[in-house]
Amino acid sequence: MTSNSPDRPATAHPGTPVRGRAHPPRHRQGPSPEEGELLRPLSRRQIADHMAELGELYAQTTPSGPRKPRTSNHSALWDTSARGSASDSSAPSDSSAPSAQARSAAFLRRLADHMRRPGFELLVAETTRPSGVTVLTACAYGFPVLGDDAWWHELDGYLPANLLGLAAPGGLFVIGDILVERRVRTQDQSREWNLARRLQKRLLSDHTPAVGVMLVDRGDTDTFEALLSWGWRCLPTAGVRGASRPADRRLLVLR
Repeated sequence: MTSNSPDRPATAHPGTPVRGRAHPPRHRQGPSPEEGELLRPLSRRQIADHMAELGELYAQTTPSGPRKPRTSNHSALWDTSARGSASDSSAPSDSSAPSAQARSAAFLRRLADHMRRPGFELLVAETTRPSGVTVLTACAYGFPVLGDDAWWHELDGYLPANLLGLAAPGGLFVIGDILVERRVRTQDQSREWNLARRLQKRLLSDHTPAVGVMLVDRGDTDTFEALLSWGWRCLPTAGVRGASRPADRRLLVLR
């Protein structure tokens, strides 16, 4: 006599499919980055309302190591923040380094100053957490510069003549800061949906025709390498337009 035991696995003849057999779960692809991160511009009034959040975002996406500010009042691009998290263990530690609060305050002062420029635009990236709360995950801002703009003070000697010519009709757009998480700098940098690429592309497309311009300190290799991975191109700055000394900043453009 044969008994039916629930503890015995079912058997089948070779080639006969077994009903109810569980197949290995397939890897489920998550939502596309375009769906996960919403980009939107903020008006000046909205920026003022979100200053505290923007300051926190700056502190979270920039390293805590010492940073040497530039003396020029016309550009804050020495502090371009395409960097990783402040908790990055590779960041140098120094007791003389400014606190996160001090660095955020400096960023907000710079932002408030740049907001007064004609054509200024700031984009934020937002995502909704499982709890339903919407949070800022990234931001970028910039503004157009004309040929007679005071921003070019002490910088025109480093610009190729053809590039400086684009500034006269407003064809150059300075991107002042790109604040993104470390993963954006280290993962899928060449993909068009990379968050930093989406931010900078949106800024430039809103000001067509325009060529993006950034200046980065030569010692800031972290920012420099991140920008190259996002499609920026470094232009030679030594000896152009009669520059009398080697440029201490790298000139990068994005078309």
